[in-house]
Amino acid sequence: MKQNPVKRALAQGEPQVGSWLAFGNIHTSRLMARVGFPWLTVDMEHSPIDWSTAAEMFGAIADAGCIPLARVPKGDHTHIKRVLDAGAMGIVVPMVNTVEEAKIAIAAAKYPPEGNRSVGGGLHVLNFDASPSDYYQNANDEILVVLQTESPEGVENAEEIYSLPGVDAIFIGPNDLRFQMRTPDGTFPTAEEHEAMMQRVLEMGNKTGTPVGLHVMSVDDIKKRLDEGWKFLALGSEMKAMVECAENWVQELDLKSSDEAMINY
Repeated sequence: MKQNPVKRALAQGEPQVGSWLAFGNIHTSRLMARVGFPWLTVDMEHSPIDWSTAAEMFGAIADAGCIPLARVPKGDHTHIKRVLDAGAMGIVVPMVNTVEEAKIAIAAAKYPPEGNRSVGGGLHVLNFDASPSDYYQNANDEILVVLQTESPEGVENAEEIYSLPGVDAIFIGPNDLRFQMRTPDGTFPTAEEHEAMMQRVLEMGNKTGTPVGLHVMSVDDIKKRLDEGWKFLALGSEMKAMVECAENWVQELDLKSSDEAMINY
């Protein structure tokens, strides 16, 4: 059975930089899986990717030697079970604010006795090049579990959450964290307040020995965050890469006078 090199690298303190997939498209998935990223996350939380397409994307990514992860819409048993049975080799769980929510997600990713994942499916064994018996025996050791800290409540509970057995990494969605930090009258945090909150996550990860990371949009930001000690970093998405390149072409040809991107990626 194939091992999960991303999980092992993170456990050894080695940074892992991947990217996000927002298109439910096999062609782009196959191309992105061969670019050189060690992992790619299929975003099933904010993108209209259905289950069947996601399963094909997991297979295309795994066949290219890349590790397919799935960001589930919600960290419950049903969603986590389905992406893992469809062949994802790890999960990214959004909006984990409490210890109980973290425990539910971790349990759903682990077969008994460590968790309560239901036994079934046939695609997962293909992506791990395993027999069913080997997969059921070893899956708990190979599935990557990444929990997202995206609110002040999650930061307050960080030490207890990050210390739970089965948490392989923590990931910040900076935009969600910023919105969750708004005051009752709708005022956004300052850039300094936002950064200070993210640095609290990094400090807590260092304290508990848990790799932490976040989503950034430029190579310069990747380099900066690596220097700060972040370990699990996502660079943009295939959507951003395509649109940003096209926008640069348009600007170089002076086809449009706007300096601001019109597409949110």
